[in-house]
Amino acid sequence: MKVIAVNGSPREDGNTATVLRAMADVLLGEGIETEFIHVGGLDIHGCVGCGYCGTSERNLCVFKDGIVDEAALRLREADGIILGAPTYYAGIPGSMKCFLDRVFFSSSRYFRNKVGTAVTAVRRAGGVDVVHQLMNYFNLSETVTPPSQYWTVVYGRGKGEAPRDTEGMQTARKNARAMAWLIKIINATKATIPPPEDDPHVFMHFIR
Repeated sequence: MKVIAVNGSPREDGNTATVLRAMADVLLGEGIETEFIHVGGLDIHGCVGCGYCGTSERNLCVFKDGIVDEAALRLREADGIILGAPTYYAGIPGSMKCFLDRVFFSSSRYFRNKVGTAVTAVRRAGGVDVVHQLMNYFNLSETVTPPSQYWTVVYGRGKGEAPRDTEGMQTARKNARAMAWLIKIINATKATIPPPEDDPHVFMHFIR
């Protein structure tokens, strides 16, 4: 069993990474490996909604700039996904947003019934908005999301401050523990309980 954690912070070893590593430690204790993908410091082209990935071989993106297609293929094979990002103007950093738009536009169909969750690091406010924005990708991909005791927001501005938010770190660890539980349940019941039947998506446009 494997989870992939995507770090959307430009700081590869900052507070977001600290929270993701704490969650990975919990998952490892539950027998689940975590692989990290760092995208926050990369120059990533945004999605242009061209639809190429809908018809291309393996549903890959029209832009061949390395990390997006490579990460999409790895994420499709994982049992679970954690999205981690800092809070920029109460939102997701630009490179992470570009990455997620392209990965999920090309790969949402592969994420159905996987387990997905999100976490953010924040100096003071706006973190709940970031968690909601990150979770939108999972909600629209029909993933299963694990609970915790509070929003998965951890406070800390300077490097190394996140662990001092003891409640935030506990919330992230509990979220990871619930994630491991869901992954185990899904894997243990695949042979006996089939996933929900999928209906073709009906698209309704309001302007005629």
